[in-house]
Amino acid sequence: MAESEDIFLRAKHRTFSGLTEDAEKKWTGPFCFIQAADPQLGLMKAWRDGDCDGGGDVWAEEVELTKQAVEAVNQLVPRPKFMVLCGDLVHAMPDMPFRDGQERDLKAALKGTDPSIPLVFVSGNHDLGNAPTPRTVQQYCSAWGDDYFSFWVGGVLCLVLNSQLFYDASGCPQLKEAQETWLEEQLSKASSSTGPKPKHILVFQHIPLYLKSPDEEDDYFNLQRGVRQNLLNRFKKAGVKAVFSGHYHRNAGGCHGGLDMVVSSAIGCQLGEDVHGARVVVVTADKVIHRYHGLDQLRDQGMDEDLRKLLQA
Repeated sequence: MAESEDIFLRAKHRTFSGLTEDAEKKWTGPFCFIQAADPQLGLMKAWRDGDCDGGGDVWAEEVELTKQAVEAVNQLVPRPKFMVLCGDLVHAMPDMPFRDGQERDLKAALKGTDPSIPLVFVSGNHDLGNAPTPRTVQQYCSAWGDDYFSFWVGGVLCLVLNSQLFYDASGCPQLKEAQETWLEEQLSKASSSTGPKPKHILVFQHIPLYLKSPDEEDDYFNLQRGVRQNLLNRFKKAGVKAVFSGHYHRNAGGCHGGLDMVVSSAIGCQLGEDVHGARVVVVTADKVIHRYHGLDQLRDQGMDEDLRKLLQA
């Protein structure tokens, strides 16, 4: 394997810990993973300059924050099963200036991730464009891996979705239809009486279903109510435990009808009062417990002690 291809190939990895997919379908005990979002190289300066529509011509701050996240995750004990980045990997939209440089530098920063911690990438609106096209989706897939897929880890079924196809698929209706068909198949199989029964089902996407309440008004930072309700109903019916997202650059979310909507703030630019950070998620036989940690805390102290104890059960 060529060194320059390492991060790219791990972006497309579908099995974990060297195990086969069938082996990963079996529950073997509690584990943890890291959910992060929005490194979005280039946004911090663009936000300060009041030019968020621009591509962001400086991104050294985000590179250092990403390296800090990698350093913190690498030293966690127990070792996370994987780390997922929930979209907006870079700030420059497709075909904008600085896009190639931002992607190159993000891959370089992530390259320090311990090879035993697979990286899972989720597409965001800045990765695909607010109204994606077949070409921009293909560009993303070439750079980072599939825009939607599933994987099993430790008896848990994980679904990675392209939320931009829910938000505005006017430029690629066939791609939206294909994801819808695939998602229905995945949810049906997961809830059927035949085949392996997942201990939990988790969903990862960029745009949250909602920020605080399922009946809140439509907003740039959530999915439209009709789309939202449709997904909520399907997820609940299939037994999905939690939906993890980013996009908001603040921590938010809620739990309704047994389905946890988790909105994590950013590795990069903060739009609220939160600190640069990532979320530690502990999966037990009965629960999915998660807590946002600042990068300084995660690096210097590790995950909170009560979460660590859950992994020793």
